[in-house]
Amino acid sequence: MTEERLQKILARAGFGSRRSCEELISAGRVRVNDKVAILGTKADPETDSITVDRQAIPKLERQIYIALHKPRGVLSDVDPKDSRPTVMGLVQVPAHLFAVGRLDLDSEGLILLTNDGELANRLTHPRYGHEKEYRVLVVGKPDEEQLAALRRGIVLEDGYRTAPAQVTVESEAGKGTWLRFVLREGRKRQIREMGSRIGLPVQRIIRLRIGTLLLGNLKPGEWRYLTLKEIEGLKAHTSTIRRPVNIRPVRRTK
Repeated sequence: MTEERLQKILARAGFGSRRSCEELISAGRVRVNDKVAILGTKADPETDSITVDRQAIPKLERQIYIALHKPRGVLSDVDPKDSRPTVMGLVQVPAHLFAVGRLDLDSEGLILLTNDGELANRLTHPRYGHEKEYRVLVVGKPDEEQLAALRRGIVLEDGYRTAPAQVTVESEAGKGTWLRFVLREGRKRQIREMGSRIGLPVQRIIRLRIGTLLLGNLKPGEWRYLTLKEIEGLKAHTSTIRRPVNIRPVRRTK
């Protein structure tokens, strides 16, 4: 490999965004060949000794990008104390992978698994506001008032107001309705709580898209490697995203 800026190497190794890696360097916590690095330092991760807090950074693996259809009943996170199956158990790849776009136990759909720490950070950090698209089955037939509330934002139980969302009616399904959601944020169980706050209990959630990456024809439990075009598309997408306008929480009054 050729020499690269140190913050780029650290970000790819999983030390956070380039900005946070620059802060590590500025704080004097990073060394190259046992010399304290400064901003602007370049290194070759294959030949140079790079440490953070005197600990060698992980050797950079071949970068891996996997699209997985997470089934219901499978955890997105790995917890040694929890014996339930996880997404990592579905993908037998000898690499340390980050799960991008976590889903709750009862939800399914697209998750990106990668060892590209910089891309994972840009796709998961809420400040970048990348889009995620879902098919959502709710109980009942939403009226225009309920749809308008979802689109402009819902005040959740903790007082947080969700950002405006794109919500359209896709089709009816017996006594329920399939909706299409496009969100730029991802609070835990957000869609379920949004539905429950306006009388539309959520029965099923399927994520179809993360940024430019599509679930496609993957069936639950199936996975595949991303194509070069998909990888380049994701990187181009994350490099052009601007920080969205902050939505302030609504404060309760007594």
